[in-house]
Amino acid sequence: MSEEAPAAEPLVSSETVFSGRIVTLKLDLVRVGDAIVTREVVEHPGSATVVPLLAEGRVVMIRQYRHPARQTLWELPAGTLEPGEDPEACARRELAEEVGYEAGKWKYLFSVFLTPGYSRELSHLYLATDLTRVARGLEADERITAVEVPLGEAVAMVARGEVQNANAAMGLLAVARRCQGTGSGV
Repeated sequence: MSEEAPAAEPLVSSETVFSGRIVTLKLDLVRVGDAIVTREVVEHPGSATVVPLLAEGRVVMIRQYRHPARQTLWELPAGTLEPGEDPEACARRELAEEVGYEAGKWKYLFSVFLTPGYSRELSHLYLATDLTRVARGLEADERITAVEVPLGEAVAMVARGEVQNANAAMGLLAVARRCQGTGSGV
């Protein structure tokens, strides 16, 4: 595979058309060969997602209604990075807030652009183990139910299409692969 990667698209101009609490929408004009084309870009500060794995091989998932999807989804604890916040600090905060756990051990899994065709959101995924209970601290607009699911069943839910949140599906599959590869819980 010696094919050359496509060249970057030089920015000609950029206009902010919307700026909200979480995202900003920009219209960028870029040069592609001899043409100038418009790219719609959603600016997002990034996010962190946690796969909380209990010692018994159960993962703590959440059920949460998502208005843009118009349905309640199976997810993992996750949240948006605050300005200047380290992704692992965000993951720690969200684990406590959303499901009421602290982790004694953290393992960075990977980072992934969720929808790079139009969004700059980079999501960082972590495995959290050696969990202990702490007070939960949901935000005023959060309606989240925490559910303990055996990891094998969570993976089966991904395979059946029941887990439609990309971060949750990727995180569960990555942790299941890690557990399978080591012959241990993690």
